[in-house]
Amino acid sequence: MMNKLNEVYKRIGLEPYWYLILPLLLATAVLYLNHLLTGTTPDRVAIHIPGLDFDIFWYGIWIIGGIALGSYVVTRLARERALALLNKHVPARLQQKSIVDLNLPEEIIQILTKQKVTTLGELLLRYGFDPRSLGLNREGIDKTRRQLAATKGVAEGWLEDAPWRIWNPEHTWNGIGWALILGVIGARLYHVLTPSPSMAAVGINSPLDYFRNPYQLINLRNGGLGIYGGMAGGVLGLWIFTRRNRLPTIAWADLAAVGMALGQVFGRWGNFFNQELYGRPTNLPWAVAIDPAHRLPAYSQFSRFHPAFLYESLWSLLAFIILLTLARRHAKKLLTGDLMALYLVFYAVGRTLLETVRLDSRMVSLGGLQINMAVATFVSILVALAMILWRVAARRREVAE
Repeated sequence: MMNKLNEVYKRIGLEPYWYLILPLLLATAVLYLNHLLTGTTPDRVAIHIPGLDFDIFWYGIWIIGGIALGSYVVTRLARERALALLNKHVPARLQQKSIVDLNLPEEIIQILTKQKVTTLGELLLRYGFDPRSLGLNREGIDKTRRQLAATKGVAEGWLEDAPWRIWNPEHTWNGIGWALILGVIGARLYHVLTPSPSMAAVGINSPLDYFRNPYQLINLRNGGLGIYGGMAGGVLGLWIFTRRNRLPTIAWADLAAVGMALGQVFGRWGNFFNQELYGRPTNLPWAVAIDPAHRLPAYSQFSRFHPAFLYESLWSLLAFIILLTLARRHAKKLLTGDLMALYLVFYAVGRTLLETVRLDSRMVSLGGLQINMAVATFVSILVALAMILWRVAARRREVAE
C-alpha cells in the first residue's frame, strides 16, 4: 500500500507531507477568515473529559501537532540522505538484486517480504539502519548477516557500521523526547529570567519573585515559555542524543531546523485560540479581535489588534519553504551547519520585526539603566551576529583547505 502511495506522490511531484501541510494551511485560512467575518474565536478548550474534570486545550493540540508534522518532514529528509549514501556506496545492479537470490530460508524471505523488503538494496538499507527493524529474531538476523557477508560485492563495513546508519529516520522519533523535555525546561527558564510586565498582575515583577514562590516556577498557566530558551534546551537535548548514538550533531541540527520552522507555522495557532501574542491596536482589515477578558489592562478600551501570532506563523512558513528547498535541491552546495544558522538568522530577523508591533515585551535593563529595546530583540541581534560570523569563518576554512 505504501509503495503504491509513494508512486502516486512521485507522479504528482509532491512529498507525502504536503498532503498534510496544505489541508492544514487551508484550515487555518478558513478559521481566520471566519474570525474576521464574525469577530468570534473558538473556545480554547478542545475536549472536556467529565469523569476526570480535565480539559484538553487547542493550544496543546496545535503545538504537539506542529512538532509531530515537523518531525515527520525530518524523517523524510533523513531517508533522502540515507538513500543518497546508499546509492553512493552500493552499485545500482547490486541494489536491484532480489533477496530470493541470497539463498535465505523461506520463512525469512516471507518475513522480509511482509516488511516490504524485496531487493538487496532495501535489505542493506534497513540492515544498516538497525537489523532489528527487519522483524527477524536473533537467529534470523544472524542467518541474514551471514548470507549478506557471503554475497559478492557486499562490503563488510556495510554490515558493521553502514555509512547511511547516521540517517536512520527512526533517530528522529527516538531523539525528539530529549529535545522536547530539555526544550520545555529551557523555555520555562528563559521566561522565568525575563518575565513580561503583565506578570505583575500575579505578583511577578522580577525573576526573584519566582524563587520566592517556587510553585510559580512550574505554574505554566500563569506565564509561558520563551522560544530562545526552548531552542537552547532543544539543542542540548539533541547534543545528548546524538552523542549517545554516535551521530553528527550539527548535521542533524540542520534537518531539525527545517522541522522546527514548520512546527512554528502551526504551533503559533495555539496562541490564536488562547487570544494571546497579539500586537498593538490597529484597524487593519486583518486585525484580530480580542475579547475583553484577554486584553492587557492598558489596552482594555481597544478590541482589535495586530495578529502577531499570524505574522510569526507566515514568516515561519516562508522560512520553512526556503530551508526545505535548500535541504532537498541544493544540499551539495551547503556546508554542515548552514541550514541551522540560516534558520536562526531568519527567526532572529523575524522576531526583531515582530517586536515592533508586540505588546508586553520586557525591556533590556543594564545595571538599573533601562534601554528602549526588547530583550528578545537584543537576543535576536546577538544570535544573528553569532550565526553570520560562524558561517563566514566556516566558508573561509573551506577555501583555505
